[in-house]
Amino acid sequence: MLTLDAEQTAARHWFESLRTRICTAFEAIEREAGSDAVFDYTPWDRTDPSGEPGGGGVRGVMKGRVFEKVGVNVSTVGGAFEGEFGKTIHGAGDDPRFFATGISLVAHMANPHVPAVHMNTRFLVTTKRWFGGGADLNPPLPVAEDTADFHAALAAACDAHDPAHYPRFKAWADEYFYIPHRKVHRGVGGIFYDHLEGDFDANFAFTRAVGEAFLAIYPNIVRRRMNQPFDESDLAQQRAWRGRYAEFNLVYDRGTLFGLKTGGNIDAILMSLPPLATWE
Repeated sequence: MLTLDAEQTAARHWFESLRTRICTAFEAIEREAGSDAVFDYTPWDRTDPSGEPGGGGVRGVMKGRVFEKVGVNVSTVGGAFEGEFGKTIHGAGDDPRFFATGISLVAHMANPHVPAVHMNTRFLVTTKRWFGGGADLNPPLPVAEDTADFHAALAAACDAHDPAHYPRFKAWADEYFYIPHRKVHRGVGGIFYDHLEGDFDANFAFTRAVGEAFLAIYPNIVRRRMNQPFDESDLAQQRAWRGRYAEFNLVYDRGTLFGLKTGGNIDAILMSLPPLATWE
């Protein structure tokens, strides 16, 4: 059993409560579509390389009529990094001990006109304490209205805390969510931030605002597009795009590497992979 301090406990409770609200909202959309799909929750435990309990989490997955595959995971883990990996983590170069809690979400949609989406926010502790995360929209068939509304919601959340946040974190997302070997971005962007440290209360409030902005805007975009007609050429575009998404997550994504290097649940780590993709 991990021993958590007040900040770690507050962050964990927030991520778990946000998970519950997001899953409820997504299940409501399935009901509107005439589906009885619900999230299937699978708890998992982690053993630290030292042999001590290393925390764990809950993997939540739903496969429905609107959400072809959506995963919403929460985890709270701790222990010590093995080998050289700790030297790549902020604040762990000289002390491998760490704590991490967060929420991670990826939705792959049945209708190719509904954009896929990723959202993750987290709180990490090494010799330093910081928040990180963000959200980005990944439409196979981009629509300017959806892109603008998604960015506007994130910009409003950023601007309420620091006017410098949105331009900085948008540019960071554009840089991060890029597939160098394809020379393309994996979607239409969003925000990405990391190593936000110093004032816990202010940074925690901002991280909560990111989660609230996501919950406010994404279900609206889904409802806007989920009944739009599509054809086989649209599905072909979706599957080809999903191939690019899989390449990014397996080759470049930091969260995937962090989960694998810290002994996380494999199914939870790889829940971001699409249910069906093509490479031609």
